[in-house]
Amino acid sequence: MSTTIRDVAKAAGVSTSTVSRIINQKGVISEETRNRVLDAMRKLEYVPNDTARSFANGSASAVALMIDVADARSYSNNFFNSSVFGIETVAHRNAFNLIITNGHNQEKSPSSAERLVFGKKVDGIILPTSMVAPAFLDKLDGIRFPYVILGDPRPFGASSSWVDINNIQGGSIAVHHLAKKGYRNIAFLSSGSRETFNQDRITGYSRALSELNLPLVKDRIRYCDSSLESGMRAMSALLDGADCPDAVICSDFYLAVGSLRAARRKGISIPRDLGVVSFDNTPVTELSEPAITTVDIDTFDLGMQAASVLIQKIKDKQMSSRQILISTKIIERASTQKEQEE
Repeated sequence: MSTTIRDVAKAAGVSTSTVSRIINQKGVISEETRNRVLDAMRKLEYVPNDTARSFANGSASAVALMIDVADARSYSNNFFNSSVFGIETVAHRNAFNLIITNGHNQEKSPSSAERLVFGKKVDGIILPTSMVAPAFLDKLDGIRFPYVILGDPRPFGASSSWVDINNIQGGSIAVHHLAKKGYRNIAFLSSGSRETFNQDRITGYSRALSELNLPLVKDRIRYCDSSLESGMRAMSALLDGADCPDAVICSDFYLAVGSLRAARRKGISIPRDLGVVSFDNTPVTELSEPAITTVDIDTFDLGMQAASVLIQKIKDKQMSSRQILISTKIIERASTQKEQEE
């Protein structure tokens, strides 16, 4: 037979209401009594009934992260895994469970995310930009339900709480790093043209070239699929063109490794003749030959900040919206250490 709250109260020499207040973190309890009750819970291996607690305090003690299960690549990568780890770390510290749920409707029925929210199974939800639907946000706002947008919020209005990476800064620091190393004709391979984060990276790239009085050649900006083959094709075309670059910034490691292979096939030395910078610091960029300089994006901190803001909003219903930009930094490796080749 499982241990009950009455068993804990008896072992600690207190009332069941005192045990309940300690479990639900309510009321003023002396430190000595709290420690005695917690010690009794540990010895008796008592696990509080979350369902009963939710009825008692109106909280599900859970937060949700919405994903798209139809797009496996969007959540089977280091970016997603690291962000989830950050979210789970903060949720655990605050005694919240994390539930990962699908955000797409099926045959006009409510999505899993909607069932969790409107079924009061979670206290708040984190919404990646790619999964945000204005109609769903309107519903959340209508019931004042806590949520945080993970990624660029501009398509959905500035009044929401959001956490994003400073991708404009990322594009800029990549150019400044290459210029410092002596590169002057810098290209950009982007894994897409519609995504706001890709547009922001190119904005930062373009502004930095202007600041440094370096040439901004439109033909040096190429849009590719996020794949090794696409990176190889785009880089090969640039190296064969009239405006051949001496450096390239790639928006992911697939394009960066493809650029390395294209240069190698043409007998171009890296970093002497071509410098390569990639966004996203992964084991691939570190273990490539040569190792690739990266614009490091702290996705763990991205997840932690998103969860922190969400839990603050859950605990303080009157809290105003918060907006956080996560800074980027350069991790220098052999692919841009030009001076070592000279």
